[in-house]
Amino acid sequence: MNQILSVESPKKEKKKKTKNSGPIEINSILKFFSIAILFFGIFMIGSGSYSMYQDAKLSTSSTKPTIYVEQLTETELRLQITHDKPLEKVTYNWNNEEPTELDAKGKRKVEQTIQIPTGENTLNVYAIDVNGQEISYPRQYTLQGDIDIDLEVDGSNLKVTANGKEQLSYMTYRWDEGEETKIDINAMQTEQTIEIPKGLHTLTVIVVDINNKTQTKEQEVKGVTKPKLEVTTDGAENFIIKASDEEGIKRVEFIINETEKYALDLDKVLSIEQRKEFEYPYPLHDGENKLEVTVYNESGVSETSKVLVRK
Repeated sequence: MNQILSVESPKKEKKKKTKNSGPIEINSILKFFSIAILFFGIFMIGSGSYSMYQDAKLSTSSTKPTIYVEQLTETELRLQITHDKPLEKVTYNWNNEEPTELDAKGKRKVEQTIQIPTGENTLNVYAIDVNGQEISYPRQYTLQGDIDIDLEVDGSNLKVTANGKEQLSYMTYRWDEGEETKIDINAMQTEQTIEIPKGLHTLTVIVVDINNKTQTKEQEVKGVTKPKLEVTTDGAENFIIKASDEEGIKRVEFIINETEKYALDLDKVLSIEQRKEFEYPYPLHDGENKLEVTVYNESGVSETSKVLVRK
């Protein structure tokens, strides 16, 4: 039997192998780039997520507590302090009283009901969290009571006016933490004048009616002295205004014969040191000169002098 053997040349075999290796190499390259892009995408997503986490963390740490005050009745308020982090401290007080601290440490929400005092009073609420973020809430509340007290500065004195729905029994007052002075009233209203001590002081006034109802008023007051004023002449030609004050004379007004009016705004032309002692001459008219001179210091406290001079 004759056998026919077909043998291809080595070159042809090599060609076949070369043709078949092309797609395999491209697939390998595509797989490599696909894997690389996948890892790059994962890295970018992770990096972005971490950045968003850091931003969110920073934003959360900088948030402040929230203070909400609700008026329940005419005389009652409810304080509500909330936060997304634990609180460290919460306090409240009226006016300049010592703060009352609430049980807030480690809590995220605190509530408290408080009474509104009569008169005009300022409520101060304060909160701070564990990160040191703090917030304060000042607000004024007015509650009409059975007794009204009004304080008005009048030069170097303070005028105290009190009115009651019922007869007032007595009034006490004290400067700072000093001793109380008691004044009997026994009337529906009273007006008292109190001398203000020099410097900055706190006055506390308490008024009590016949039913033992009490009203307290507290106010910070600055006591000043009146300027010193002297009106003289230098013979027969001029009258001379001599004024002095430890704060400085701010304004001088004088009237001649009730018709001629003049004013000097010293603070616009002289320093405070030059205004602590001031002297000003002005010509006299022939005949009779009725002079009324008023000087004001930096606090607005005034002194007036009236003299009659003939030329």
